[in-house]
Amino acid sequence: MHPDLDGAAGHPADPFVTAADPLVTGIHDRWDGQGLPGQPWPYMAICSVGRLYQLIKKALDGELERCGLSRTGFFLLTTLALTSEGRARLSTLSRFLMLHPTSVKLTVDQLEADGLAARAPHPNDRRATLVLITPAGRELAGRLNLALESPDGPFGDLAGLYRPLFESLQPMRLAAGDLEL
Repeated sequence: MHPDLDGAAGHPADPFVTAADPLVTGIHDRWDGQGLPGQPWPYMAICSVGRLYQLIKKALDGELERCGLSRTGFFLLTTLALTSEGRARLSTLSRFLMLHPTSVKLTVDQLEADGLAARAPHPNDRRATLVLITPAGRELAGRLNLALESPDGPFGDLAGLYRPLFESLQPMRLAAGDLEL
């Protein structure tokens, strides 16, 4: 028997591991029986993050599709809206969003064509280009962010869980080296 099980019909003693969770029945409850060494927790954590990502991505993409915006476009617009002057270098956006510079440039091309962002030369560095959020881009980013937190929106079932989710992932993210913007 697994040391984390309380012996009652194989149900986990840990209140966060429930038999209704497919990762419990598919991984946790089978780990020892299949002769796998070590604990199932690293694998279950990775699967959990991956599965949650897929579910969130599906809901987010549905909402973004209604607005004609890509996921990268949404992240880029929200990131620009968060800057003090509504602008950032292409290279800064690439680093912050953890995307290849070409992906950022292509997304900015689309946002610019849609009137949601604009380019401008950097005032002090001739080599750099700034990306600026337009009023229409700021309005769209705000509208999307409100829709995502709405109880009637695509993430209505997650209401009240965003902060605990962030706080539970933060120590692992920082321990993995996510220390820079």
